[in-house]
Amino acid sequence: MPPASNIICLLDDEPSVLKALGRLLASEGLHAEKFSEPARFLDYARNHPVKLAVIDIRMPGMTGLEVMAKLRVVSPDARVIIMTGESNPVHQSTAMARGARAFFLKPFDDETFLAAVRDALSNPG
Repeated sequence: MPPASNIICLLDDEPSVLKALGRLLASEGLHAEKFSEPARFLDYARNHPVKLAVIDIRMPGMTGLEVMAKLRVVSPDARVIIMTGESNPVHQSTAMARGARAFFLKPFDDETFLAAVRDALSNPG
């Protein structure tokens, strides 16, 4: 198991997105724990340190913003990057106001995403 500092939690209900982001992160020497269900991710977060979570907004059962709020309770120091396939300025402003480190509209530029991941991992605040 890689050190916790190199583990990124990915939460998206689209398997192809999880696979692609997992590969992208692996190309940078980072390990992705992948989740397709918010409840499973939150169960994981209750028992494992989460340094960074990349969360999709639209998922069945719970929005990414709701997941982010629940993650803050079980892992207050976790950093969050939000992504979505739907352009909605309210989602972006809400996510950023609630402490998201970055917000991405799919599809996004790999290098810009990786820069945001590196920044979130290296800067605590």
